[in-house]
Amino acid sequence: MSFEAVLLLVLLAVALVSLFFELLPVDVIGLCLLLALILSGIIPQEEAIAGFANKGVLTIAGLFVLSYALQRTGLLEIVGERLSRRFGRRRWVGIAVLLLLVALMSSLLNNTAVIAMTIPLAMQLCRRFQISPSHVLIPLSFASIFGGTLTLIGTSTNLLVSAVVEEAGGAPVGMFELTPLGLVFLVVGLIYVMVLAPRMLPARAKIESLTDDFEMEGYLAELRVVEASSLVGKTVREVRMSERYDVTMLAVIRDSERIAEKLRDVLFRPGDVLLVRGATPGLWRLRKETAVELLSDVTLTEEELEDGKQVVVEALVTANSSLIGQTLHDLDFRRSYGAFVLAIRRQQATLRDRLAQTRLRFADTLLIVAFRDRLAELKRHGDLLVVSELDLRLRRDRFWWLPVILIPMMMLLAALGILDLLVGVLGAVVVLLVFGVIRTPEIYRAVDWRVILFIAAFIPIGDAMLRTGLAEIVASAVLVPTALAPEAWAPWVTVAVLYLVTSLATETLTNSAAAIVLTPVALRMAADLGTDPRGLILTICFAASASFMTPTGYQTNMMVYGAGNYRFTDFTRFGAPLKLIFWLLASALIPWMYP
Repeated sequence: MSFEAVLLLVLLAVALVSLFFELLPVDVIGLCLLLALILSGIIPQEEAIAGFANKGVLTIAGLFVLSYALQRTGLLEIVGERLSRRFGRRRWVGIAVLLLLVALMSSLLNNTAVIAMTIPLAMQLCRRFQISPSHVLIPLSFASIFGGTLTLIGTSTNLLVSAVVEEAGGAPVGMFELTPLGLVFLVVGLIYVMVLAPRMLPARAKIESLTDDFEMEGYLAELRVVEASSLVGKTVREVRMSERYDVTMLAVIRDSERIAEKLRDVLFRPGDVLLVRGATPGLWRLRKETAVELLSDVTLTEEELEDGKQVVVEALVTANSSLIGQTLHDLDFRRSYGAFVLAIRRQQATLRDRLAQTRLRFADTLLIVAFRDRLAELKRHGDLLVVSELDLRLRRDRFWWLPVILIPMMMLLAALGILDLLVGVLGAVVVLLVFGVIRTPEIYRAVDWRVILFIAAFIPIGDAMLRTGLAEIVASAVLVPTALAPEAWAPWVTVAVLYLVTSLATETLTNSAAAIVLTPVALRMAADLGTDPRGLILTICFAASASFMTPTGYQTNMMVYGAGNYRFTDFTRFGAPLKLIFWLLASALIPWMYP
């Protein structure tokens, strides 16, 4: 092994370990790796930055915009809700229709956007049918993964594999080349989740009360201001209630009036009842130092928190949210959004103490008290996905129908070879801009720039692996079982080993990283075997999307993780048998369908 190959292997190991332990954001890891490749001289500077002009990367960015344009029409939520009503007399028939719709939409759109659109619909169906969301949300994520394998544009993984192959001089993956086997996976996968989800997944997430679901008892309280209290005549700002006691004011009830706006400037009067959120030590110190009465016999519920103007909702921090990495204090969340955060659920833990200093992460679930008339603004901003409220209105802006027509038309022209896919995607974006369906600022919000930077920075890895000979070394190691197998079984053993390695890599890293690193290996394996690389290339496409055993391997899994109140082991227990089934199917069918 050459020095360059060893160095590249070390750099890759450091990057992959950083991804696994989330030591840095993914875009920062990608850029650090790119800089290391340039400084070490493994690849020339011009080739190192070529990923930023790569067709696959630009196509993915354009598809983010098209998905956003279709999402903001509200059409898909309405179609899904009406289909579920039409076929939902039996509750699991309604859920099955929803999963099928999600899979079909994911074949056309970015599946992260599809899940963002359908989580609120799924939660509404769960309430209507009295089904725990824990029984539905993992199947929802898996359905989007199944659908993503139906077409070239169904997932960014397919586009990346196609781009790497094209860079190496091979033919790109066709628009519907994946469809035959993708349909097999879709049918088998949907049968699996419909039959086993009610039996294998726990009913952990409740549908009755959000405050109960977040275990907020004891953290929401009522305080009464008495004549002798030191609060009388002072404001929240003067008392510095949040800084000194870590207690957040939600509302003041004065006689029959409920005051919930501009609370920092409200003068306390005797008899005022304060609705607050705070941990027990802070509430106790506030009671002791200010001589307020703690109405400990009163348990605040979701209904008591809500009035005609305010509502309690769950909101998910989206993948490209500007809130990621910031604290509620930094954001001045109350002033910026007109809402109060009661609690944050991160994976299995519910955070309630020192919320203002907690740095937000992707897929954090926030329990929020918001003014009803601010919900639309909260949703439109795109930083948070409100999952417990569904807006079933068709936004009939002028030319709202253009995205509905352009996306299928672009796919058809690309499939027939009349138009290059990148040209079709960029052309569709330009048409939407010209007709005012979307505006330039919305484009910047629609694209997940961290994903784009990460992918663009990782693209040169494929060329580096081929240049240094590392791809050949890894390919030789992967081919060891093939060499030991009887010659007649060689194609099946090769596909089985490559699929297994790729699918395990996508669980621990990311699907994009697994695809970029292992596609050059597949090309080298085909060259060593003297066979057509097509079957091995498509093996990478299917395996890199088969992330069922962990919530971290795929963004859609992370999105449903908090909303469904899942544990890590729920994915492993439910996803491992499905992963085994798909591995056996791929190993048996790919050498036959793509010889």
